[in-house]
Amino acid sequence: MATLTTPNKAVVVNPLKQSQPLGATLAFLGLKGTIPLLHGSQGCTAFAKVILVRHFREVIPLSTTAMTEVTTILGGEENVEQAILTLVEKVKPEIIGLCTTGLTETRGDDMQGIMKEFRKKHPELKDLPIVLVSAPDFKGALQDGFAAAVESIVRELPQPGETKANQINIIVSSAFAPGDVQEVKEIVSAFGLVPIVIPDLAASMDGHLDDDWSPITVGGATLEQLRQAGSSAFTLVLGESVRGAAEILHERFHIPYEVFPELTGLTPVDEFLQALSDLSGVSVPEKYCHQRRQLQDAMLDTHFFFGRKRVSLALEPDLLWSTVNFLRSMGAEIHTAVTTTRSPLLEKLPVETVTIGDYEDFEQMAQGSDLLIANSHASAIAKRLSIPLYRLGIPIFDRLGNGQYTKVGYRGTMQMLFDIGNIFLEAEEEKAKDFHGDW
Repeated sequence: MATLTTPNKAVVVNPLKQSQPLGATLAFLGLKGTIPLLHGSQGCTAFAKVILVRHFREVIPLSTTAMTEVTTILGGEENVEQAILTLVEKVKPEIIGLCTTGLTETRGDDMQGIMKEFRKKHPELKDLPIVLVSAPDFKGALQDGFAAAVESIVRELPQPGETKANQINIIVSSAFAPGDVQEVKEIVSAFGLVPIVIPDLAASMDGHLDDDWSPITVGGATLEQLRQAGSSAFTLVLGESVRGAAEILHERFHIPYEVFPELTGLTPVDEFLQALSDLSGVSVPEKYCHQRRQLQDAMLDTHFFFGRKRVSLALEPDLLWSTVNFLRSMGAEIHTAVTTTRSPLLEKLPVETVTIGDYEDFEQMAQGSDLLIANSHASAIAKRLSIPLYRLGIPIFDRLGNGQYTKVGYRGTMQMLFDIGNIFLEAEEEKAKDFHGDW
């Protein structure tokens, strides 16, 4: 059991956590024909847009109600109404994801009342889904905003229907990148199951060229799929933070579910494939049996470089959990664990202490490590400490291919093994050169 600590500091220095509106925006990007609408100032939206554009290197559809000093004081009802009407006229979205921000949450805008009044004034838009999510950026972090958006989606959009035996819902947390989601979809489909992924970032943020430019998302879970989610026979939950969404589906439609906090590492993937085999009645395909043997060989090849290595991590809770357990399974030692927000997983981590803090705390505690694992904002820390950095999370703006990278399944685990193993190997070679040079 880990001890959870929060440094008693007057200010945050070099922030690690990112805002709830950013997480909610990311979740809405996994729905087809959608545009996220942030109810706040233009700066709130610009921040989220810059982070996502730099990470994915793609066009990010995102709009704002553009609150000013005057409307902040007098009320933003007209801004919300005008923004929605403008989007309907200009971009014709199939879904609008309406997110609050710190500005409007602090003011105390009655969003439920605003939307009720909007629906009354514009009955012609009664069929347009507008998914409202409360995402104040003065508390919580990206993971919380993402989870809140997913809960709002499954609360609003799925409809009851006759259960389809081979259809399952897959609810993914912010810890799973587009490449991860694609790998999961391929694995599930190999068992003859039809997955409805909520949200499906693999179809929207995987990095692909379309025939025409679109001001709304061109891929992701469709509105029809989301409505059919209430007819699924089972729900697979990937990440503890989105457990609440599965509970909502269970409450509304009595759909059973199982939570998989991680899909990186030999044992977690074994358990996931066994669950799919039990659900479908289909044996694990030979393709994955072969990949498992490949992973076992990769673990033999790389465990010499992982053993007793001291690793420091600064990640969101779901991602921290899966990465820590993966490293521990390879014999590495966790030197420092820093995260952004509270989670029931944190106290279960196999480490002495987990700190909810910032990059200043991380830099102070990570000294003496063999490896740092964090997003690109930690690159300056890595240089100052002369410790290699393995980039993970959001944003990663100094490396390419973030839309396709995968760390889940047997293949993804192998890739992560080789990537980190090569960092350790290179570090040992540098030490050997320095030793021979000094000698």
